[in-house]
Amino acid sequence: MLERHEIEAFLTLGDELHFGRTAELLGVSTGRISQTVKKLERRIGTPLFTRTSRSVRLTPVGRRLHDELRPAHAQILAALDRATAAGRGLLGALRVGFGSPWGGELLTAAVDTFLAGHPGCELTVREVPIDAGTRPVEDGELDVQYATYPVGVPGLATGPVLVREDRVLIVPAAHPLARRASVGLEDLAGLTLVTTGRTQPRAWREAHYPTRTPSGAAIAHGPAAATWEELLSLVGAGRGVSPGAARGARYHPRPGIAYVPFHDAPPLEYGLVWATAAESALIRAFSETAARVRAPEGALPRLP
Repeated sequence: MLERHEIEAFLTLGDELHFGRTAELLGVSTGRISQTVKKLERRIGTPLFTRTSRSVRLTPVGRRLHDELRPAHAQILAALDRATAAGRGLLGALRVGFGSPWGGELLTAAVDTFLAGHPGCELTVREVPIDAGTRPVEDGELDVQYATYPVGVPGLATGPVLVREDRVLIVPAAHPLARRASVGLEDLAGLTLVTTGRTQPRAWREAHYPTRTPSGAAIAHGPAAATWEELLSLVGAGRGVSPGAARGARYHPRPGIAYVPFHDAPPLEYGLVWATAAESALIRAFSETAARVRAPEGALPRLP
């Protein structure tokens, strides 16, 4: 049975045909390479190299052994790499989801970057309805989801904030607030909100669709929308107004709709969530990649 260092010394010398370069590549002395090759030749019972003061060449037996060992050695190394990756949890499949187009762009960029460094993995990306909240991850339909914080769901872990986004109020174009340069949270008093995510925890709903202004004035909740198109249709039809992300004005321009910036609302925060019980090295590695990836042009994260 050949030792691994013997195989590597023989194959490298067969490629380089130079003892000095071979020793340098393998990080050992020239004498060590010479001793290893002589030991191998004694074991096989015939010279594998023809050596002169000016050159090193494979013998016919050495050439045949080299040609037969090379693919087998490559397969062994590949198998070891796959086993090592599997042991670190970096092989397998991840299902990732998003609810907004800008979230989809960032996730797709993160997936492309991750797969370039982990070709043995399989990642799929799909859109989820905006009223689904984090149920796809909770129910095991997704492994990772790009979501709006705070999540507030027991059993779910969150990664770092990936994007911060200014808030706007989406109103009918004919609404008096549409002519304003900005609005404040107190302007929501007496208005009816078109909402999403009614199954989300109370803390999440209150953070995104408050029931009272900071001074305590009541804010009514009206119809709930399952998709962006449904939300915009309800607002455009005068059924209510809705807080949202400033980026919506770029992704969802629509006649009859106006996006008015808030001047006193905290920014929206987005990041990845996953089931704590299902956390793995693969999920953690993907989360780290997403934190390093810049959003595509036109969807740059707001700096913390």
